[in-house]
Amino acid sequence: MIEKAINRILELGKPNIIEYEGRPFSDKKLCRVHTIPTAEPLEMSTLSSLISYIKGGGSDIIGTSFIVHVVSPTEVRLVSFLNDDRERETLAIVRANVPDFSFGRMINHEEFIIGVQAKFVDDESTDKALVLKFAGTVKNGSVTEYGDDGVTQKATVKKGISSMAEAIVPSPCLLRPYKTFTEVEQPASEFVFRMRDGDPISCALFEADGGAWKNQAMQNISDYLKKQLFSSLFDDDASSPFIQVIS
Repeated sequence: MIEKAINRILELGKPNIIEYEGRPFSDKKLCRVHTIPTAEPLEMSTLSSLISYIKGGGSDIIGTSFIVHVVSPTEVRLVSFLNDDRERETLAIVRANVPDFSFGRMINHEEFIIGVQAKFVDDESTDKALVLKFAGTVKNGSVTEYGDDGVTQKATVKKGISSMAEAIVPSPCLLRPYKTFTEVEQPASEFVFRMRDGDPISCALFEADGGAWKNQAMQNISDYLKKQLFSSLFDDDASSPFIQVIS
C-alpha cells in the first residue's frame, strides 16, 4: 500500500524533461493537447449519399482537400489530408446495409432456399438456378443416393412410388451474393455446396475463393466512385476540392 501511494504521488508530480544525445526525454508519459478541433463524422448507408454530399459542395468541405478511402467491401470513409497535428479528420463514414446469410454452416432447408432466392443476384452466368433446383427437388426422406466427386454433386430422388430422378449441381458453384453496396456490381465467387439428409434436411454454402471477392468488391467501389466523382465534378472553378480515391 505504501509503495502504491508513493507511486501515485510521483505520478501527480510535474514531468521532468531531460536531454540525451540531443533529444528530449520525459520521465512521464505525455499526451499532446490538440490545437485543431474536429467534428463528428456524418454517417451514411449508400455511395449515392456520399457522392451527393461531395458534389453538393457543402460549406464544411468547400476549398478543402480530402481522400475517399475504400476501407472494406462494406465501408467507405471521407477523410481530410493531414492537419497541423499530423492527424486526419473523418468527415463521413458510409456503411453498406447488406443482407445477412449464414455462410459456412448448415441451415434449415426452407431457410436456405428463401435466402438464396432473396439474397443472391439473379444472373444467368452463375449457378443460382441450379442450386435452387437441386435444393428444391430434395425433400426429407426422398434421397436414396447422394454422390459428391468434388466436381459435381448428384442426388437420386424418389418421384412417386417407384420412379427416380437425378438432380445435379456443380461443386464448387459460382454465385453472386449481395455482399457490398448495391450501387456497384456484386462480385461473383465460388462456393462449395453441401446438403445433409435428416429431419429437416439442411444445406450450406462454404466460401471457396479465399476471400478474393473482397478485393474485387473494393475495386468495383473504387471504380464507381472515380467515375461518378471525376466525370463531372471538376471544372474551371478553382475552389473545387482535390480528391483522391484509394482502396
